Amino acid sequence: MGRLFVITLEGNIYSCKHCSTHLALLDDLMSKSFHCRHGKAYLFDKVVNITVGEKEERMMITGMHTVVDIFCVECGSIVGWKYEFAREKTQKYKEGKFILERFKVLGPNGSNYLVSHEAPVSGSDADDA
Repeated sequence: MGRLFVITLEGNIYSCKHCSTHLALLDDLMSKSFHCRHGKAYLFDKVVNITVGEKEERMMITGMHTVVDIFCVECGSIVGWKYEFAREKTQKYKEGKFILERFKVLGPNGSNYLVSHEAPVSGSDADDA
């Protein structure tokens, strides 16, 4: 296997909860109003240190989307997904953006996410992959 190059971010970061690899900066967080099967999910403009899976069509709360799962480059854990294509005109802003599932990452202060402490899915930005 080849050499693994991991980008180190500076500032307030979100990281993989399994191996602490840096994934995104707080400055690139676009929305905390997303949801997935396991609770909260966050929309980011940029994410680093990931690999992507195969494109697939998924029906989500906000309609049909073409997405790829994203995995931590260090440990291989699935950490969320990337929107490749949105069918609905109102959802086009998601294209090229990333979702990090909150229970799979550590927050900027190193905090873990507890599913049982979150409110149920609601709101127009909710998606469920």
